[in-house]
Amino acid sequence: MTDSAKKPSPPIRDAATLILYRFTAGQLEVLLGERAGGHAFMPNRYVFPGGRLDMADYRIRPATGLHPATAARLERARITGPRKAMALALAAIRETFEETGLRLAAPLAKPPRQASAALPKGWQGFCAGQDGQFLAPDPSSLLYVCRAVTPPQRPRRFDARFFAAPAAAASGNLAPSEELGKLHWVTPEDTAKLDLPDITKLVLSKLPGWVAPEVVADPSQGVPYIRRGRDGKHAMILE
Repeated sequence: MTDSAKKPSPPIRDAATLILYRFTAGQLEVLLGERAGGHAFMPNRYVFPGGRLDMADYRIRPATGLHPATAARLERARITGPRKAMALALAAIRETFEETGLRLAAPLAKPPRQASAALPKGWQGFCAGQDGQFLAPDPSSLLYVCRAVTPPQRPRRFDARFFAAPAAAASGNLAPSEELGKLHWVTPEDTAKLDLPDITKLVLSKLPGWVAPEVVADPSQGVPYIRRGRDGKHAMILE
């Protein structure tokens, strides 16, 4: 097949990923799950929760603002303004809830008047708290740590923004979903036994430095932008 006859690369869609992490006996652990075998994109691979940015993520009202360092980093990277920056963080929260049952949320002091059925699609279940309490997504703990674009000639392509948050910021019972099963808290060393995409391996190798206290508190810290070159190797520049 000639180059001109090759199948065109699919469009690149905005996406967001959430790396939940914790320290157990001083060791870093992250939450990973196995994507279902029927998926066109990365079937049977272990990944962090995440997915595509939806228009509904622009329309849901958050309980808090962004983490100051995250807001500064996204603004510096020219992500098309503060509305999109917030929507990306909320997409990561929504996808994590849908795929794992864990919720990063806080009650709103003044709940919206509309019923849950009138909430943006995909957010009804998230916002329905116990005892009639109305919950809203809480992005205040999400730290923007890196950005990666899926290489060409893949069945799906995403411009994914990776956020990290302490596991203590999430509530709920961990439960597998149709999209993400076999959920595990694992150390980076444990992942040697799992089938991981190259980008996940790369992110895990850098994560300890990205969540170090001095980095978390520094809004001027550059954010790695990762792309795969023609030689098949990942190139990383700072935004």
